[in-house]
Amino acid sequence: MTGASGFVGGWLAPALRAAYPEAAFATITHGSTGIAPAWTTFRADLTDAEAVADAVRVWRPDLVVHLAAQSSVGQASYLGETTWRINAVGALNLAAAIARSAPDATVFNVSTGELYGSSFLDGPASEATPISPRNVYARSKAAAEAIFDDVLPRETRLITVRPLNHTGAGQDERFVLPSFAAQIARIEAGLLPPKLQVGDLSAERDFLDVSDVVDAYLLIIAGAGALPSRSLFNIASGKPRRIRDLLDMMARASIRPFEVEVDLSRVRRAEIPRAVGDATLLRRSFGWSPKHSVNDLVAGLLVYWRTKVSDDLPSS
Repeated sequence: MTGASGFVGGWLAPALRAAYPEAAFATITHGSTGIAPAWTTFRADLTDAEAVADAVRVWRPDLVVHLAAQSSVGQASYLGETTWRINAVGALNLAAAIARSAPDATVFNVSTGELYGSSFLDGPASEATPISPRNVYARSKAAAEAIFDDVLPRETRLITVRPLNHTGAGQDERFVLPSFAAQIARIEAGLLPPKLQVGDLSAERDFLDVSDVVDAYLLIIAGAGALPSRSLFNIASGKPRRIRDLLDMMARASIRPFEVEVDLSRVRRAEIPRAVGDATLLRRSFGWSPKHSVNDLVAGLLVYWRTKVSDDLPSS
C-alpha cells in the first residue's frame, strides 16, 4: 500500500489486516509516523523511481493499493509542480516498477470523482460520463489513471475507483467539513472568537463517511478475481448536500453560538455548483450502499475534533 499513513490509509490499513489475517503487508512511505503495526515498511518517496523499484522488486506484491496523493484541491492550486510530481510522476514510478517486477499483481488505484469536473453540470456522473477536470488536482489524477492503464501490461489487473467527497475522523483541516468542525471545537473551548471562517456555502456535494468508502474498497478487492483486466467504479451516495445545510447541522449541535464570515481565500475558483456521483454499477456488482447517514458523519466529526482540541490543551 502507498499512503498507509494518510487519512484513508489510517482506516483501510487495519481493515485489510482484519479481512486477510494470514496475509503479509507492506507499505511504501516517506513518513515516519502513523504506520499500522505489523506492516513491513519501505522508506521511499514515490518520486524516487529507483527506491520505488527496489521496494516492489523485494516485496513482489499480489495486490497493490495506491492511496498516496497530494489530495487537497485548494492546496494543489498553488502547489502545482508538487502535485504533479506526487500524483503523476509517483504513479509512473509505481506502475513501471509493477510492470517490471510484479506484472501478475492486482493494482487498486484510488482516483477521484473530481475528474468529472464540468460534466457534473449535466447531472450525476456515472462511469460512462466523460471526464472534464477543472483543477490541478483533478488533471494530475486523470494523468495518473492514464499512466497506470498505459504502463501496466494487460495481465496486470487494474481496478480504478473514483470516490466522491468523503470525510471522517483523521481528515485534516484543508477540507471543508473538518475545517468547520475544528473551528467549532476551538470556539467551544474558548480558543477562538465566535466567528467561523467559511468559503462558498452554496455548493452542493456528494458526501460519504470514510468508513463507507473503505467498505466499498474491501468489497471490490474481495471480488477482484472475477473482474476483467481493467475495471472502473464510482463510489458515491448519489445525494447532493448543500455545504450551508451541513454547516447549519453543526451549528445546531454546537454548545456555543457563532457568526459566519466568508473568507475570500477559502472561496475556490471555477466552482461547480453541484457535484453528484452515480454508483449504480458498484451497487449492482457488489451490493454496496452507504450505511452511515449525513447526521452520523457530522456528529462523528464534531466528536473527533472536540476530543482532539481537548487533548491538545495544555495541562493545568
